[in-house]
Amino acid sequence: MKRGRAVVAAFVLLTSGLAAGCGSGSAVSDLGTVVKGAKGTTVRAELRPGQRFSLAVPDNPSVGDDWRLVAVPDAKVASYISEERQGTGEGPGSGGTAYFVFNTKNPGSAEITLRDCWRCGQGTTPPDEESRRQSGEAIFEITVR
Repeated sequence: MKRGRAVVAAFVLLTSGLAAGCGSGSAVSDLGTVVKGAKGTTVRAELRPGQRFSLAVPDNPSVGDDWRLVAVPDAKVASYISEERQGTGEGPGSGGTAYFVFNTKNPGSAEITLRDCWRCGQGTTPPDEESRRQSGEAIFEITVR
């Protein structure tokens, strides 16, 4: 009987530890080299093979921002890992930063476009004139040497 309780206790500890790890926030703790961009900008970055990097854009979903990766880059140059978000404050509407995390692979170049479709909901096309004015793209020209 004691052995059965020990097995159950070990199972409870293991699963509660896993659950705590899953809910602790970001799936990726290492954003690597952060390359900052914004709507209407083109940013160039030179990186080394095997280097982790993140494309960062100002993000505030509470006002309508919805940043998306337009297309994954050439997998020979960089591989997409995940999208992460970090807030800048505790209060509603405080905004933050969206990070699109990648690993470089082989020497080469890739253009990566992030698009903010402002107040588009589940759609990818701005629904009205205000949404069209507030939407935009951030372009990143990545060179791996």
